[in-house]
Amino acid sequence: MTVEELLAREGIRQTMADYTMAGDRLRIDDFVGVFTEDAVLESEGVPESDAFRYASRAEIHDWMSRWSRPGDGTPKPHQATFIRHHLATSQIQLTGPDTAKARTYWVAYTDIGPDHCGYYLDAFRREGGRWLISHRRIRLDWRSDQSLYTQAILSTAATPPGDR
Repeated sequence: MTVEELLAREGIRQTMADYTMAGDRLRIDDFVGVFTEDAVLESEGVPESDAFRYASRAEIHDWMSRWSRPGDGTPKPHQATFIRHHLATSQIQLTGPDTAKARTYWVAYTDIGPDHCGYYLDAFRREGGRWLISHRRIRLDWRSDQSLYTQAILSTAATPPGDR
């Protein structure tokens, strides 16, 4: 492995950590900043109530904005007082000088302990020296019967599932 390959892999890991930290803390601009302008963020292999697809930084921003709903009187989309996504095994494959793919396992902890888990299937593109997510598919493998996020995706959807 070359030094350039090592630097690329570390840059990709940094982007994954930035995504996780910004998402857990609802730092919307930081979260959106890890994506390319034409990025796709979508679920895959999940029940219809958890299905979503956002195809641009602007759409991802709008979706993230619906998670906090500050002062609009609408209840939070979940019951957790905190969430912490932990990244585990990550297999990164460099596919070109400025492109890569990755598969990364994750588990989310909330007030109940392990809440839900799955894996990310990612495509990355290097832009301006930074590795950004150009396509992220989120797979849900398991969710606790006591999950505090059971209705979160549904309640943050721009379009209700029956209208999709």
